[in-house]
Amino acid sequence: MQKKIAVINDIAGYGRCAMTVLLPIISYMGVQACPLPTSIFSNNTAFPNFFMDDYTDRMEAYIENWERIGLTFDGIATGYLGSVRQIDIVKKFIRVFSRKETLVIVDPVMGDHGRIYSAYTAELCTELRKLVALADIITPNLTEACYLLDIPYREKGWKRNELFDMAQKLSEMGPSHVVVTGIVQGEFIANYVYVKTEDGKPNAGLSRIHKTDSERCGTGDVFAGIIAADAVNGIPFDKSVKKAAGFVRQCIKKAVELKTPPTDGVPFEEILYQLKRG
Repeated sequence: MQKKIAVINDIAGYGRCAMTVLLPIISYMGVQACPLPTSIFSNNTAFPNFFMDDYTDRMEAYIENWERIGLTFDGIATGYLGSVRQIDIVKKFIRVFSRKETLVIVDPVMGDHGRIYSAYTAELCTELRKLVALADIITPNLTEACYLLDIPYREKGWKRNELFDMAQKLSEMGPSHVVVTGIVQGEFIANYVYVKTEDGKPNAGLSRIHKTDSERCGTGDVFAGIIAADAVNGIPFDKSVKKAAGFVRQCIKKAVELKTPPTDGVPFEEILYQLKRG
């Protein structure tokens, strides 16, 4: 049977990010993507104005109907969660819908470049750590990794042993697979990959790619979508991380070529055909 991922995230009608990125990418990679919206935006929040409808009060009834019709999932992928109640709903969802083989992929969306999003409180950070404890795979950027571990953030100068310790401590929270993204190393952007093994000797190391001169909305969602689809398709984690990083870079290059405004995300539709399922 075709595999299914429950995708728990917000929807932005314009400005490629969150669900509007995740659904086509996961679908193209041969996995049925089943959306569970957390909020609905007219456009992403990089624009000065936006309409937002908080979907929290509808999530539980939505989920109850999935339970009634007997849905099961091979993967559960979560993104930005804007309240303690949403995190509680998602934790319950994982308990109800997870089977032995279900993979839980948590993208702990909290901030970037050393700054936490304004909606995030100390209580929210604490609750997000509890969600991370239920995950098999997490994909924090460097800022989010530091906040999850409550350690000082710095943009550059991370040594390999420091990154290993960071990834190991994140794994000790619960997930067996960790990738810390967006580590600046000169002309490179690195991702630190950590996989806990049964023999207690983790596979860990840096995966680097030449950085581009442009940052765009939604690139983390492109990355997370590839990781989620590859995970349920059984692709090795280190291979998946390299694929995701390479595809994001190509998306950014295409955005520059087409002069796509940074607020509009990346035109992944133009090069989706390059994304391999295996």
